[in-house]
Amino acid sequence: DVPSSEQPELFLKKLQQCCVIFDFMDTLSDLKMKEYKRSTLNELVDYITISRGCLTEQTYPEVVRMVSCNIFRTLPPSDSNEFDPEEDEPTLEASWPHLQLVYEFFIRFLESQEFQPSIAKKYIDQKFVLQLLELFDSEDPRERDYLKTVLHRIYGKFLGLRAFIRKQINNIFLRFVYETEHFNGVAELLEILGSIINGFALPLKAEHKQFLVKVLIPLHTVRSLSLFHAQLAYCIVQFLEKDPSLTEPVIRGLMKFWPKTCSQKEVMFLGELEEILDVIEPSQFVKIQEPLFKQIAKCVSSPHFQVAERALYYWNNEYIMSLIEENSNVILPIMFSSLYRISKEHWNPAIVALVYNVLKAFMEMNSTMFDELTATYKSDRQR
Repeated sequence: DVPSSEQPELFLKKLQQCCVIFDFMDTLSDLKMKEYKRSTLNELVDYITISRGCLTEQTYPEVVRMVSCNIFRTLPPSDSNEFDPEEDEPTLEASWPHLQLVYEFFIRFLESQEFQPSIAKKYIDQKFVLQLLELFDSEDPRERDYLKTVLHRIYGKFLGLRAFIRKQINNIFLRFVYETEHFNGVAELLEILGSIINGFALPLKAEHKQFLVKVLIPLHTVRSLSLFHAQLAYCIVQFLEKDPSLTEPVIRGLMKFWPKTCSQKEVMFLGELEEILDVIEPSQFVKIQEPLFKQIAKCVSSPHFQVAERALYYWNNEYIMSLIEENSNVILPIMFSSLYRISKEHWNPAIVALVYNVLKAFMEMNSTMFDELTATYKSDRQR
């Protein structure tokens, strides 16, 4: 409510006031001051959203200082070493009533039409980004969601930080795969990477291809894959749409890390493989069809119902069917004995019905070879 000439100075004062941090673990302390800070943060959000000319050069260091004071902190350790992100409820951040508004304010700051990266880069630097990336290990999914937006905006606006951000994400993933197997924000970082990969120029740089083969493919080995698999598969498919020649190393990598004992992971691998086959070039398909269908034959023969079912669903995909038809002389001999045996012996009638459909499709595609393989299979069984 003050005259517009006094607003910039008041803005700076309110930014400084919001650097005071309160203890939210003590629910009864400083209630009035906590509420005062909350309403001040709300005012700051409104001011930066509505006002024109509010981002003077003096405001940049004060904004970054206020944001840093509030969001950068040592994250509490998990309540227990046995914390299972798939099963256990996450620990929510107690100071969220303030923290959320700080994130909201910072995003409006970064998105403001008046925002000037050339001034901000003195304060939003490599050190700032490193601290921001550490926060992605927060157990609170609400915080990780805001962090995702913040990092995305920083990546978009600060060209000089892009290579550094990619390198640090690379390091987080390598530590996660080969050392800790614990980091809460893998899905969010992969989501950011999905849109970064989308923007890569062609031809792809060697460092980007290395990242795919040395970092993204080994991420499939982690126990907690289900928490970030959708985002990981999206990144892989983005790479293959950019550069189809990467298909062979990707599929060979998936074969190398194929789960041996976890049927739930096998179903995930089969889902991802179908996403890859949806965008595969026929010229690339020919290079990997043998190892690929040897693996699919094993999956179809799996005693685990969901694995067999997921593999057999490939034959419902029109594009995959067209690739199989073009190469039936290679694929049919690989698949035949597994399919024929299951059609006679499998315990589950739903699987038997799916297998009959696949055999029928093969018979229609290549009846001569189908008859030869049937005769050979029967004579081998009689020996």
